[in-house]
Amino acid sequence: MPLSEQEQRLLDEMERHLLHNDADVVSAPSGDRTLSYRNLVYGALLLLAGVGALVAGVILGDVWGIVVGVIGFAAMLAGVMFAVTPVRRATPVTPREATSAKRQDSASFMDRMNDRWDRRQDGR
Repeated sequence: MPLSEQEQRLLDEMERHLLHNDADVVSAPSGDRTLSYRNLVYGALLLLAGVGALVAGVILGDVWGIVVGVIGFAAMLAGVMFAVTPVRRATPVTPREATSAKRQDSASFMDRMNDRWDRRQDGR
């Protein structure tokens, strides 16, 4: 079910407010480095392949099982490392330009949220 225009606008404003107030959470990758969705997907696939190899190694049980299990564990470790390693961004974002518009929107957003809260408490 798609969001209505008002709900989408409210969600966008909430995201902007969150970005403005929780800068330490949002700016986890520092500088010009950020996480890549492509690397996350490839890392997750490598992790799943490693889990499969680890299970296959347990099922085999003999010397080959140990080898396959160790390879599976290494694949799991490599998948996690690949998924969480940040990559360089093509163009750096200037935070000063983005924060000036956010400061203007945050007051009106909070006023509207307070009004909605008051209406709910009054039963309107």
